Amino acid sequence: MNRSDYRLLVILAQEMNMRKAADRLFVSQPALSQRLQSIEKEWQQQLFLRSQKGVTLTPAGEVVVQMAKEILAKEESISEQLQLMDSKVYGTLKIACASIVGQNWLPKVLKSFVEANPQARISLITGWSSEILQAVYDGEVHVGIIRGTPDWKGPKMHLFQDQLYLVDKEIERLEDLNKTTRPFIQFKSDSTYYQEIQDWWNKHFKISPRQNILVDQIETCKQMALNGIGYAILPSITLTGAEGDIHKIPLQSEEDSTLKRDTWLLGYQSSFELPQVEAFSKVVQEYLDEMTIEP
Repeated sequence: MNRSDYRLLVILAQEMNMRKAADRLFVSQPALSQRLQSIEKEWQQQLFLRSQKGVTLTPAGEVVVQMAKEILAKEESISEQLQLMDSKVYGTLKIACASIVGQNWLPKVLKSFVEANPQARISLITGWSSEILQAVYDGEVHVGIIRGTPDWKGPKMHLFQDQLYLVDKEIERLEDLNKTTRPFIQFKSDSTYYQEIQDWWNKHFKISPRQNILVDQIETCKQMALNGIGYAILPSITLTGAEGDIHKIPLQSEEDSTLKRDTWLLGYQSSFELPQVEAFSKVVQEYLDEMTIEP
């Protein structure tokens, strides 16, 4: 078996589906099936059970896939150590990022990183901040970009702070929420964000929203508000200024200051010492400096 075989087994074990695994490996399903049969013949064991619903690991498959994971991890670790001997940045930068930041902020930063470090590769996963933090804790990624105030003892860099707005076609003042019958459109989010909005609402209003609409994605929530379906509470990172005829009302805290949400870059010290992470941190800082001096 070679490295591509180990990677095939790991990806197939992750997807548990021949079509999805073939897509990730950029091969056809017949080619994937043929290669898997060759691997199983080499081990003289069936590693996956096939069915119409997908594939399932056999006990022998679990052992071989675990070995494949360990070999790939060891190879990557050695590769990262060798990078320390070279001035150029190689290897894979593994990032986990809160979805909203991955959609609206990170692409511009990664563009600069790739242009400055063409030999480097990028592995990116997105999700809720709680999932991102867990991925960092578990060592699945080098760094995480999360929203809110993280309970993290290691190195972290404050990226930016964005304001929360009530967005609606009709409502012009927060006080109007007391009498409106328009639906409150919410998106599924991390529990800390949801709780922050709930706390704000309970401190300012004695009644609950008369109607609620819950959607999966923040972009769906935004588009429904922009099209007059109801009102939404959105962070400024999602608002480009090209929304047209829409009211954007900043949320106020009890201290009469605007309600804002922080975004952080964090990881273990050992990760920040890797060349690709150092290079990424440098690009991030340069981007933040440019944001600061923009008029």
